[in-house]
Amino acid sequence: MTPQEIAESLHIVFEKQTPGYLNLAIRSGNQILSSGHVSTLKGKLGAGVSTEEGYAAARDCVAKILNSVWNTHGTLNGLRVIKVLGCVNSTPDFTDQHLVINGASDLLHQIFGKTGDGFHARSALGFASLPTGVAVEVEAIFEVLT
Repeated sequence: MTPQEIAESLHIVFEKQTPGYLNLAIRSGNQILSSGHVSTLKGKLGAGVSTEEGYAAARDCVAKILNSVWNTHGTLNGLRVIKVLGCVNSTPDFTDQHLVINGASDLLHQIFGKTGDGFHARSALGFASLPTGVAVEVEAIFEVLT
């Protein structure tokens, strides 16, 4: 199956976006860079939001990124995941940001392959707060292969 077919089988939603204040994904040369996409879930990891809930929130962020990339590129096919940055709204003593952002990486691995085009560099960072109190924000960079 192609990445587009895999994503559709995982019930990732692809719908046209109306341009807004910022570009949600922009192509520059052979790269597509996404803006930060925030989770629907609000709250703070380590203070009421579990690691499992954060994991699902990070997955939610990537699903939104994939829709933005689809709007820019027209398909998920012919792409390689280069870099993921995951931001976690967390308490100072919460140290499992990497486990939260695995939700983003695992979805990309499912769609693009863990050892192939989905094998990416990543940072998972904790923040004192994120815009509007969301639990997670993720951004990504893709290489256009075709």
